[in-house]
Amino acid sequence: MTIKDIARLSGYGIGTVSRVLNNHSDVSDKARKKIMGVIEESNFQPNSNARQLKRQAASSLSIIVKGNQNMLFADILEKMQMLLSKNGEIAEVSYIDEDANEVECALMLCRERNPKGIIFLGGNLDYFDEFEGIDVPCILVTNSAGSLNISNLSSFYTDDEAAAYKVGSYFIKKGHKKIGVVGGILSATQISSLRYAGCIRSFQENNIPFDEKKGYVQCRFSMEDGYQAMKKLLKNMPDVTAVIALSDTIAVGAMRAICDAGKKVPDDISVIGFDGISLSNYCIPRLTTIKQDTEKMAREGVELMLRQIHYPDEGRDVSIPFKLLERESVRNL
Repeated sequence: MTIKDIARLSGYGIGTVSRVLNNHSDVSDKARKKIMGVIEESNFQPNSNARQLKRQAASSLSIIVKGNQNMLFADILEKMQMLLSKNGEIAEVSYIDEDANEVECALMLCRERNPKGIIFLGGNLDYFDEFEGIDVPCILVTNSAGSLNISNLSSFYTDDEAAAYKVGSYFIKKGHKKIGVVGGILSATQISSLRYAGCIRSFQENNIPFDEKKGYVQCRFSMEDGYQAMKKLLKNMPDVTAVIALSDTIAVGAMRAICDAGKKVPDDISVIGFDGISLSNYCIPRLTTIKQDTEKMAREGVELMLRQIHYPDEGRDVSIPFKLLERESVRNL
């Protein structure tokens, strides 16, 4: 009999069972009575020595970052590390490829380092089927984990589909009808799929024709890949007047490719990015983009992690508002 069995039999989450076992006061009388009844019926005996040893050995948090060229993650990571440091917490950072399995990495960290908790910067929800072996508090940032119903996994994210829909609609209101999309590997990340879906919905609802084979070029989240993807898009769709880049780093690479092709942004081709990283405000022209509130993501994510290290609770799924920043890279047709 394990704590997971107690949770299953009682109908309450692992966090609630843990608080009852540790005599925390923030549990309803109804929940406490039900859980204690299951414990008594099953003769469950928590291994206090093992639990204490685990607490002593767990000395730091782990942060898993998907991709080493994602400037949005770099921004969030810096903010999180500063907040954790102010609260006396150490965070060990592990970088993995943007196509890698972050849950496998987390399981390895649990075996080798026994972290207090794990923060995921980016993630592929398909991999979270293997999450059962992780029992520490976890937070997923920039993706929603609400559909997974994992009790020790919370998430803070931007509604990427809605943001992309806003971008597509914005271009259309500016008079653009020949719109291309660059970036993301749809089979690798939900972020890419959601952003692409938002673009397509805006085209369909506004009766804008879109040939996916010509108008969409997949690529990884880097400037170099954005550059190469834009070159391919220009070849496939030479009459393109507007480009939606699925990240700011991709957008910067795309703008360089447009320039090298003898064209100008926004005179010949308008460009909009995603994320609102600081670089977007200093490139020439300044990039119109979707701004994610990285300050709020980092602050609320860290605050929740610090609470759940000491008082495990049910996971939360929090949507952080976004904003379209209108700058210099878009013109009216």
